[in-house]
Amino acid sequence: MKALVLAGGSGTRLRPITHTSAKQLVPVANKPVLFYGLEAIADAGITDVGIIVGETAAEIEAAVGDGSALGIEVTYIRQEAPLGLAHAVLIARDFLTDEPFVMYLGDNLIIGGISGLVEEFRRTEPDALILLTKVPNPSSFGVAELGPQGQIVRLVEKPADPPSDLALVGVYLFGSAIHEAVRAIKPSGRGELEITEAIQWLVDGGHEVAPHLVEGYWKDTGRLDDMLETNRHLLESVEPDVRGTVDEHSTIVGRVVIEEGASLVRSTVRGPAIIGRDTRLVDSYVGPFTSIYYACTIERTEIEYSIVLERATIRGIGRIEDSLIGRDVEVVPSDARPKAHRLMLGDHSRVSVAPS
Repeated sequence: MKALVLAGGSGTRLRPITHTSAKQLVPVANKPVLFYGLEAIADAGITDVGIIVGETAAEIEAAVGDGSALGIEVTYIRQEAPLGLAHAVLIARDFLTDEPFVMYLGDNLIIGGISGLVEEFRRTEPDALILLTKVPNPSSFGVAELGPQGQIVRLVEKPADPPSDLALVGVYLFGSAIHEAVRAIKPSGRGELEITEAIQWLVDGGHEVAPHLVEGYWKDTGRLDDMLETNRHLLESVEPDVRGTVDEHSTIVGRVVIEEGASLVRSTVRGPAIIGRDTRLVDSYVGPFTSIYYACTIERTEIEYSIVLERATIRGIGRIEDSLIGRDVEVVPSDARPKAHRLMLGDHSRVSVAPS
């Protein structure tokens, strides 16, 4: 069995972070989102992995390499434009051959992995196994309508009037019939080959499409709120591990990871939280559900329920909450007069400023 991982999207919902970075490489709990999926695939015993890449191909390839560090063997497949999930299957035909495969969206995360799903697919051998979960906003997803026996009746992509609250999760398992399906469908009104239409083609043609209701935690991490929530869920399971240095005036409370080379000086970290390697905290407070990536500097600042990317500097900024701070960002006070906020912000930035 093979795997096809989609890592070619442009990440418009996470701009401006994704103007300069692949959305699949934004870290949650100090690990790129993409790596959780690749590790889940390896844990399921699948080692032959194709990764669909686009504009951020160089960054994805630099991070993943040949896959050997993750226990997999990677083949990169270039998608010239984001033309839909079914288009990704279409262009991966030579890699996939006629073997069954799991298709995994690189910015999705399922806590608990996919080993049980792969075993179920191998045991029952349907033409497709699709994962469904109940969501409060089905209009934002592909939606499934089930019949009286629980069978798939209809699939609709982002419907204005959803037939159910069952959304398709970004993990699919397919047999070889899907190749005929993706060749048979036409681009949607969005100009994309929709995987929902390809699966509907299978249903209409009498192929067996089995639903599987996801009971555990799944999240599409394409939005800031979803990214922060996923970070929270992952941090809830961390085990305390202090490998950095903590001076006698610092305090660690609860489940906290202090990675190698990190240092705490007159600071408090209240877990669950992760402080990345070579990060330095001075006279600061890091609250629960916060991940600070590597080589950051945090001084005279309180930060909670946030994600800070590599090499960021935050100094003398009171309190920060519910935030995603990008790589190499500098947030510092100014003594210039007149007293004012002085900002340099990229396109699609969002800033919330507390009133004076």
